[in-house]
Amino acid sequence: MQRPSPETYRGRFAPSPTGPLHLGSLLVALGSWLRARQAGGEWLVRIEDLDPPRTVRGASLQQLETLKRFGLVPDAEPLWQGQRSERYEAALASLVKRGIAYPCACSRNDLAPFDGRHPASCVASLPAREPAWRVRVNNTAITHDDAIQGQQQVTLSAGDDFVLKRTDGYSAYQLAVVVDDAEQGITEIVRGADLLEETPRQIWLQRSLGHATPNYAHLPILTNAEGGKLGKSTAARAVDSEHPLPVLRTAIRLLGAAPDGNRIDSLLA
Repeated sequence: MQRPSPETYRGRFAPSPTGPLHLGSLLVALGSWLRARQAGGEWLVRIEDLDPPRTVRGASLQQLETLKRFGLVPDAEPLWQGQRSERYEAALASLVKRGIAYPCACSRNDLAPFDGRHPASCVASLPAREPAWRVRVNNTAITHDDAIQGQQQVTLSAGDDFVLKRTDGYSAYQLAVVVDDAEQGITEIVRGADLLEETPRQIWLQRSLGHATPNYAHLPILTNAEGGKLGKSTAARAVDSEHPLPVLRTAIRLLGAAPDGNRIDSLLA
């Protein structure tokens, strides 16, 4: 990767509090932290606690403590998405006003005859309860250069009308991440390649809301012996925060950097 621009560089790490940090999530945190330090910029942490049913009590504080033990200390207080619903509602209202977003009551069963994709119009009438809100995609071609994965081009209509707000009233990831990246002034997003396909949607939302588009760098994901992504669903083990140096050396090797014992030790100073 090329050296990031030193001008007001700001990166971030945004874990979901669904459990302790595992090696895969530590790799992303370390990769984004190193990019920020390489650029002489700032590194922020955002807690993506948008989904209360999946949130594990105490997990976010445990994640922050783990980062601290590995020397990955943010340059500002963490941002909590669960406290920012008003900002997401304002962004949604802007999209609704311009006819970009629409209410939808279609369930998975409703969409099954359409291979799970949303048809040109809703097949279910709006219920008395709160509907979901979807974005109306078009044939816009989104092209962006990823610092690791290279040039990417996707036509939005190749995907579905994605959800901005769920039927349970919670804002969806796509909307929240765009609003927060813009308001935090994030200039580069370093994250796992499992989110690469989400990037065109987010770039389109950025443009629709009048926000600048940050640079992107999607790291190859770390997999288990069966080829599955490390995560809670695959019972990935929590990193050993009591003995951080061996884990840091492993993480730096996996990122493709030559581990320097003195420099690694300095992370924990």
